[in-house]
Amino acid sequence: MATSQTWLLRPFQERSTQLFLGVLFAALVLVTFLHLFMPEDSALHVSAYTVTLLGKYLCYALLAVAVDLVWGYLGILSLGHGAFFALGGYAMGMYLMRQIGDRGVYGDPVLPDFMVFLNWQELPWYWQGFDMAWFAFIMVLLAPGLLALVFGFLAFRSRVTGVYLSIITQALTFALMLAFFRNEMGFGGNNGLTDFKDILGFDLRSDATRLGLFLATGIALAVGYVVCRAIVTSKLGRVSVACRDAEARTRFLGYRVERVQLFVFVVSAMLAGVAGALYVPQVGIINPSEFSPLFSIEIVVWVALGGRATLYGAVIGALLVNYAKTVFTGIMPDAWLFALGALFVLVTVFLPKGIAGLLQKRRQKDDDQPGAQEATA
Repeated sequence: MATSQTWLLRPFQERSTQLFLGVLFAALVLVTFLHLFMPEDSALHVSAYTVTLLGKYLCYALLAVAVDLVWGYLGILSLGHGAFFALGGYAMGMYLMRQIGDRGVYGDPVLPDFMVFLNWQELPWYWQGFDMAWFAFIMVLLAPGLLALVFGFLAFRSRVTGVYLSIITQALTFALMLAFFRNEMGFGGNNGLTDFKDILGFDLRSDATRLGLFLATGIALAVGYVVCRAIVTSKLGRVSVACRDAEARTRFLGYRVERVQLFVFVVSAMLAGVAGALYVPQVGIINPSEFSPLFSIEIVVWVALGGRATLYGAVIGALLVNYAKTVFTGIMPDAWLFALGALFVLVTVFLPKGIAGLLQKRRQKDDDQPGAQEATA
């Protein structure tokens, strides 16, 4: 029991984790204060739109942490985590659609509007249960986790690695995108799921609900970060790094590499699903474009910019890139993809360890100075 407690509490003893949680908590408190207590005509006031935008950034940060867990510590470059993100989002979207009831355009108490428009006579079996919040929240974890379990079991058992595994993950998310675009699938086709009214009885259009979702996303990011740190600082994390650096030698020592890979991959997929579930009520829509392979590639750019195998670097990269995207698309929307590609090339050439690598290098340089050594002595 003591070992279990030590494993769970170990991240809180790290200076980096304490600093990350402190900055995140301070940011949540600051945004809440500026939104609630500053006058709307004040330059310091944070509008409801900005709160929602920041909540979206935090969802992306949690998604980046999930990708860094498998790429940075396991060596698996997944180009399909957008699929797990979208599955979690669709699970939440289905719950929100069932909450509309007879307030839809066609007034049907059971069938969503797009099903009435397409002349569906009854609710599909896989929509059953999504009128209950607890069932939907379970599916947020179960849907991406089950897909990752099946896919990972087949891939890792066959010892598919490297670029081949990356291509297969990209093919997976592309196949799901094509499937969800079809109206026969019962997920809204290319329009997706939208026109949500409320969540857990709270109006999604109210400022209080938006602030609550923002805070919930921040808490989810903190929990996800701590869970990932607990994994990577445990024996499982050390074995994961060994699998990344010398898989054949790790197998020779007697470790079941495929089991380690499968467990970490499933946990990462479930975290991505939670990020997608929190993303949907804040953005107000979920459609097949979230399955786009380009989106999964963007996630990799976030992690590369922030710094692999640090977790907090993934958060930094996600926040910076998405803020730049918001600004850049407002100025020159057609040039954003070129800017993103140039950014990835520059990071690969000049910042192989990302922003986190620069911070670590600077801290190490400060520690190597004579004054710091004398103070330590």
